Amino acid sequence: MVCRCGLLTVNKEPVPLKAIEVEVEVKDHVANVVSTLHYENKEDKAIEAVFVFPLPGDAAVCHFSAKIGQTEIVADVKEKKEAREEYDDALSSGQQAFLLEESEQTPDIFSLSVGSLPPGESASIRLEYVTELAVEADSGLRFCLPVVLNPRYQPQGSEGHGVQVTSIPASQVPYSLSFSARVSSPRRVSKVDSNFSLEPLQYLDKEQTRAAVKLAAGHTFDKDIELLIYYKDAHQPAVVVEAGKASSKPGTLMADAAVMLSVYPEFSQAVMSSFTTRGEFVFLLDRSGSMGGARIDSARDTLLLLLKSLPMGCYFNIYSFGSSFEHIFPNSMEYCEQTMKKALKIVKEMKANLGGTEILRPLNHIYSQPCIPSQPRQLFVFTDGEVGNTKEVTTLVKRNSSSHRCFSFGIGQGASTALVNGLAKEGGGHAQFITGADRMQAKVMQSLQFALQPVVEDISVIWDLPKGVSVTHLSPPLTTLFQGQRSLIYAQLTGQSSEETDGSVMVKYSLAGHPFQSKLGFPLQPTEDTG
Repeated sequence: MVCRCGLLTVNKEPVPLKAIEVEVEVKDHVANVVSTLHYENKEDKAIEAVFVFPLPGDAAVCHFSAKIGQTEIVADVKEKKEAREEYDDALSSGQQAFLLEESEQTPDIFSLSVGSLPPGESASIRLEYVTELAVEADSGLRFCLPVVLNPRYQPQGSEGHGVQVTSIPASQVPYSLSFSARVSSPRRVSKVDSNFSLEPLQYLDKEQTRAAVKLAAGHTFDKDIELLIYYKDAHQPAVVVEAGKASSKPGTLMADAAVMLSVYPEFSQAVMSSFTTRGEFVFLLDRSGSMGGARIDSARDTLLLLLKSLPMGCYFNIYSFGSSFEHIFPNSMEYCEQTMKKALKIVKEMKANLGGTEILRPLNHIYSQPCIPSQPRQLFVFTDGEVGNTKEVTTLVKRNSSSHRCFSFGIGQGASTALVNGLAKEGGGHAQFITGADRMQAKVMQSLQFALQPVVEDISVIWDLPKGVSVTHLSPPLTTLFQGQRSLIYAQLTGQSSEETDGSVMVKYSLAGHPFQSKLGFPLQPTEDTG
């Protein structure tokens, strides 16, 4: 299926999308996003249409509804095949129907089927999702609203059909966009920056822990909308307790209180300086056609900075790929003045001229190479993520995660969050997004610092709660921790205590044989009802 990033009939004819309203509510490190899309059918007959749009790869969709006139349809979550059959049955019987689907291979692309929209009728689609905010190298929290949806390359023989998309030039986007955000945190909100012009930040309380901001008028749709949120004392661990919804059935997930624990490991300078800087650094650069222009320049500059910053005595090699792949050395070589100069010379001449984005072959080749004893392998991937077989790629990285760590760099606007974040998550590394020259050096050096840090082991979370209160973990077990980098833990609190009002949680871990622990106390009830 070939779709555009926009609303089209099943015959690929454009349907007017009148406006999009986006409201973001940031609570400390998590954003709740509500998007409302307004359509209008100007045809003289009922139409079926499809709207293809991007979402963050790790977003959880929690609400989807559609309103036509006075009729509102609220979606249920069902198996994809069952939902598709019910949607087709509704259309064949002349009923109104809407279907929201995630791409099978690329989980950051959703398609919304708007079925049987009557002539002259308007429809409003409401989509709500929740996503974590990434921490940048300068401690800012990055929220990104994907506006740009780049074409995805589907290699021959890969699983699934994928969703191929074609970008629409900004000048041809006919709808309006309003964007507003409210931020709240136990910490003071220091500032909010953006790659777009913003109206002045408005504080909503005297402590400056709550603030609101809006997008200024006059923006275009040529790039993703980024917000960078800065808190005072951002690196301090914190616990946020959120009350359950009073309207929910007692004993259910939504009725009970939820806890979010933010952990910032801090290792002493004495411990960090005792590590021997070593490792095998394997760089994998995307040179497919989609990386042309500013993207290959940005990727090349990022790689050159890393090459100049490697510690002497480590090992390294550089691969590049498109429809085929190349490598500078037959095997990883020791990093010295001579090998560095040779690598720098070759990288400076690299262009985006290798065709399609077939990343599986070079990855398989890298994993087939034996690891060097006492030189932990660190894989760095630079890509715009324009592949249609994301799940195959991340599954391969996960299958080989015991032999390496993977650090990924998303290059340019619209880089696939599903692929870039997925590589780092499954490879036990860290993801960065390079959308311009600003902040690039800090991001590069942070990733290198993480790669030089030994693996944190024996991570455990211990809760101390009053009698009558129990805890259930909602997030997967922590497996990766880096110096000064935030990790989030979610849990559900059930029950109550008639005597004690506070609890505590301790996170324990070890680094190169050195034990560490961090303990935090918190009230069992929030100071206000946020349910």
